[in-house]
Amino acid sequence: MTFTSFNPANGLPCATYPAHEAEEVEARIERAFRAQRLWAQMPLHERSARIIALADALERHCEPAARLITKEMGKPLAQSRAEVLKCASVCRYMAQIAPEVLSDQQIEAGFAQSLVVHEPLGTVFSIMPWNFPLWQFFRFAAPALIGGNAVLVKHAPSTMGCGMIAVRLCHVAGLPEDLIADLRIDVPLVEQVLADDRIHAVTFTGSTQGGAAVAALAGKYLKKSVMELGGSDPYIICQDAELDRAVAMCVTGRTINSGQSCIAAKRFIVHTSIAGDFVQRVAKRFDELVVGDPHDIATDIGPLARRDLKDLIIDQVSRAKQAGARAVTQRSLDNAERDGFFVSPTLLVDVEASNPAFTEELFGPVATVTTFDSMEEAVYLANATSFGLGAAVCSQDVSIAHEIARKLHCGTVFINDFVRSDVRLPFGGVKKSGYGRELGRWGMLEFVNVKNITTV
Repeated sequence: MTFTSFNPANGLPCATYPAHEAEEVEARIERAFRAQRLWAQMPLHERSARIIALADALERHCEPAARLITKEMGKPLAQSRAEVLKCASVCRYMAQIAPEVLSDQQIEAGFAQSLVVHEPLGTVFSIMPWNFPLWQFFRFAAPALIGGNAVLVKHAPSTMGCGMIAVRLCHVAGLPEDLIADLRIDVPLVEQVLADDRIHAVTFTGSTQGGAAVAALAGKYLKKSVMELGGSDPYIICQDAELDRAVAMCVTGRTINSGQSCIAAKRFIVHTSIAGDFVQRVAKRFDELVVGDPHDIATDIGPLARRDLKDLIIDQVSRAKQAGARAVTQRSLDNAERDGFFVSPTLLVDVEASNPAFTEELFGPVATVTTFDSMEEAVYLANATSFGLGAAVCSQDVSIAHEIARKLHCGTVFINDFVRSDVRLPFGGVKKSGYGRELGRWGMLEFVNVKNITTV
């Protein structure tokens, strides 16, 4: 069995990787299990120093890593470079906060001594997606490794090369080779890995359907799990919003990574009194965005990562129109004149809460506009989804924006800007967007055993 990567810009195969046989998977698990026990004995400051060296390696090898991301999944090259550098930043930040977060803590509890210590769980199995193929690995792996764990990664079939380069950069940085390894396996072998007693936890980033299947297996085998799944982020544009700011945050939030992000802006919920002007401006901006070769620095929107993703979003927009939505952008969605998996930024209006474009996650540069007349209606529409990852509120009255933010069912709310992850802040969702947190001190604590040692 092999895994083949296709260049999304032309649809042609660009690399083929052999799958690992069951015997090789077994060997890699055993080597990671053994390496972890030695790694956990290393002092925290030494583990942190290795992760700082990893940040250095990411920065040194930024260009080839970025070009591989663009080649395998079509991200515009400037954004691929930014992704690699963000991976370096999370390594540095986690190494910086580790002494405070993971050091032993004395707790006054009425006993002679109560001590809270942080110990590694063991070997963590990670199942990673294609859309941010390095970032979504390193944002989990950096704190997990500092915490004393081993890491095994099963990458998405279309970006196996990115999974391999992530592991290779860890080795270049001087981390023990057996401690971090890729598993080039397909779905049928996932349960076998999770069932193994030498695997102590699993983290999954991907679709809600995939996350539900992995979470069920984690429950079956009683393994700690973190799930970062889909999203359908609402952006509430209030009556008093500064319109230039609102348009900028919505366009940027919807089109980063060609719209292929779980945390992207997807549903624009706009006050009726400003909806006409807002729609006109956003549609104009969408029509001005450059769709083209992701290696060209002038390109804003590259191809979608796979042909089936293009087919899916074309089907979703077709069903949305059948349910009453209208496209107000000028270009054809399917970009049929181009080779590769390109679609054009598209803005849909007259989208009711029952429309499939409102209820389903749109994974591409397509946004919807739904209007409201009262704050209560805006909050209701924002929460009328099975997802709960991020949201944004645009208003000149920050106190009102905070009031709205507290009523939204999600893990992150940005006020007067587009939503994105930050290494210092917790990232994760509720409802069908998953559970658990990555980044900040909260992400560092996900894969350690918080142990209480009390002396009476």
